[in-house]
Amino acid sequence: MTILRTDYAQPLPVERLAAAAGMSLSSFHQHFKAVTSLSPLQFQKHLRLIEARRLMLAEGASASSAAFAVGYESVPQFTREYRRMFGRPPVQDVRVARGTAIAA
Repeated sequence: MTILRTDYAQPLPVERLAAAAGMSLSSFHQHFKAVTSLSPLQFQKHLRLIEARRLMLAEGASASSAAFAVGYESVPQFTREYRRMFGRPPVQDVRVARGTAIAA
């Protein structure tokens, strides 16, 4: 898990994670999912999205710069995944979180 937390913005082959844990690939995947209820790739995606949200809220990063900073190569893909996780597209979510949402 340390590798995932420190290298979340880099492509991380599950084989590397399994080797670091001293497990076979299938055993690692099974244990990881039992502990986190997510696959290693899903967990990495969650870490990336949480960090991107933090960058936008705490540091004022734009959605595109946050997306690239956490390892996304496609802003539309980032926006889709962000919306799935947080329920709103990035810009709208940041506005709501800051209390600056425009009343409809």
